Formats: sequence, C-alpha cells, structure tokens
Amino acid sequence: MDWRDIFHGAEEKAVIVTIARVTDPDRFLEVFTTIGAEKRREHGCRSARVYFDPDDAHRVWSFFDWDAQDYDGFLADPEVPAIARELGLQAPPVHAVAATELDA
Repeated sequence: MDWRDIFHGAEEKAVIVTIARVTDPDRFLEVFTTIGAEKRREHGCRSARVYFDPDDAHRVWSFFDWDAQDYDGFLADPEVPAIARELGLQAPPVHAVAATELDA
C-alpha cells in the first residue's frame, strides 16, 4: 500500500503524520532540528512538530505541514537514508491512519 492510500484525497492534504521508534531521543531531536530540517525545507516542508509518546519515550510522532508531491520528492532524495540513520530510527517510520476529518 502506498502511504497516500491511508488518507482520502491525500494529494490535497497538507499534514503528514509519521510514527517511529528511535534509539536515542536526544540524538533524534538534534539531527531532526538541524540537518533534518534543512533537508525538509529543501523539499518544501513548511513546518514540523515532534511529540514523544508519553508511554514510550523512544516512540516519536512527527506532524509535517507538507504537500504530498513534495513529500514524495523528499522520500526519493538519495541523501535521506543517511539522515534517517543519523536520526537513529530503529525501523522506517510508519504513517498514522486518519480516522476522520472534521471542520471543527
């Protein structure tokens, strides 16, 4: 399944949510806020927020303001796997499944 299949009409969405386990939360934040941020900006990401799971400090939820087409370009960038290794990801991030969308 393609990551966009999780969302209805994801090409029009501007929020992408990923969940990942990391080996070192502090190292993750250091890389995420420096070289990770530079690479995301290069691919049109407007902003990102990271939350640590209150039940597992090694699980991070990342919310990106990013168009699907630009996100695809980021995923295809040959430098991204090396950045992912520096982030200390234990496995590739998974995409959160949207349950519903409401106006308010």
